[in-house]
Formats: sequence, C-alpha cells, structure tokens
Amino acid sequence: MFIVLLKYVAPLEQIDYALPDHREWVEKQYERGYFLASGRQVPRVGGVIITRPMPRGKLEALLATDPWASQNLVKYEITEFEATRTAPELVKLNEAVALQH
Repeated sequence: MFIVLLKYVAPLEQIDYALPDHREWVEKQYERGYFLASGRQVPRVGGVIITRPMPRGKLEALLATDPWASQNLVKYEITEFEATRTAPELVKLNEAVALQH
C-alpha cells in the first residue's frame, strides 16, 4: 500500500477552482477500489491519500490522471509500506495484504 502526500504548488485560488474536477477524480478512484482514505492536510498545504496495494507504476500512472496533476497544481511524495498490523476495523485490509505475499 502507499501513502501519497500532495503538496500544493499553486495558490489556493487555483486549487479551489480545480477542486470539483479533483473531487470527481477521487470519487472514481474509490469506486474502482484504489483508495482507502483521503483528505486535506492541516494546515491546508496539500492532501493525503492512502491506497490499496498495487504496483508503483500503476499508482504513478493513476496520479498522472488527477486534474490537479495535469494542471501542475500539486507535487506528489509517494511512500510504500506493508501493513503488518491493523486496527480491528481494518482486518479485511490486513488479510488482503497478507494474501499478496
């Protein structure tokens, strides 16, 4: 799985203008089962996405389709990790991760 940190590289006015398209894109990723959690950083300097396990190349290609990326409004920092423990609420995710090994 991955933690993706989004860093805004444009003024918030530009971010907000493109926000509806970005939200639509995010919703599609949840529908496809790629994203587990997402939201704004506090303070509002960017965002955070937690993804399901997938090949890194697939994630990078997916992020390139984000309207914020295509408009050069954000930069991404991608960190891959293997969940070895989870809270009981995430036991299904932990089982899915274990099955990949």
